[in-house]
Amino acid sequence: MIGSALVEYLTGRGCDVRRLVRSGASGSDCLWDPRRGQIELANAGSIDAVVHLAGENIASGRWTKARKARISASRVEGTALLAGSLAGLPHRPKLLISASAVGYYGHCGDQIVDETHPRGQGFLAQVAGDWEAAAFPVTEAGVRVVFLRLGMVLSNSGGALGRMVGPFSWCAGGVVGSGRQYISWVSLDDVLGIVGKIMDDPEISGPVNAAAPQAVTNREFTKTLGRVLNRPTFARMPAFAARLLFGQMADELLLRGVRAAPRVLVDAGYQFQHPQLEEALRVILHR
Repeated sequence: MIGSALVEYLTGRGCDVRRLVRSGASGSDCLWDPRRGQIELANAGSIDAVVHLAGENIASGRWTKARKARISASRVEGTALLAGSLAGLPHRPKLLISASAVGYYGHCGDQIVDETHPRGQGFLAQVAGDWEAAAFPVTEAGVRVVFLRLGMVLSNSGGALGRMVGPFSWCAGGVVGSGRQYISWVSLDDVLGIVGKIMDDPEISGPVNAAAPQAVTNREFTKTLGRVLNRPTFARMPAFAARLLFGQMADELLLRGVRAAPRVLVDAGYQFQHPQLEEALRVILHR
């Protein structure tokens, strides 16, 4: 979802974009297979910046032991392969933007957390920490590295919002659990703008919370989406039902939350295109 939009955005900025693909390479595309430890950068030529977004979807099924292993490996092994390969190039890129997630902080309740907050507890926090650590070789090689700690990305082309719109449109949307857990969200337009800002500002490095300035509770998000869609939100999913349906994933993705603040971006002067949830949803859903 992000990668396709990013290619279009960067091309519009005048960038020459080369994609890393697993199959169907054409032109200047480069092949890679993280599971086999294979990567071919010969077609890339001179690289100024790399944006690494690859990772298996964390919300498309119950977290079995095998699935959790795939979620972790798809992030850690792929990042390690890319970082090691970039570090070994005779002419290294100036910048690596590597995706991460606000899940790095674990469950923080009502506490507002910025990029200085330590790693939290739980599966997602462990994965995010290992994911970022895998970029160590390219950091040691002197490349500027930014870890893009993404909140829930809102887009009309898929992702979490795409899965919500159907049930909400049928009046089946509602609060999950207590409704007090925070959701750190960001529009896809802002994710693209944030990547552009990072590329333009050499002073930005390290972790960056890619989240709108105002995180909202699950209850606030539910009411706002219902209002935008002009649908009631009386339905409710109790915590026990969420756990029965989704297992461990319910606790870490649905019933707990992170109230992340984009301190680095605000300090750097980034102006969010969609700082308020209702305005963002109306633009995204054309309402």
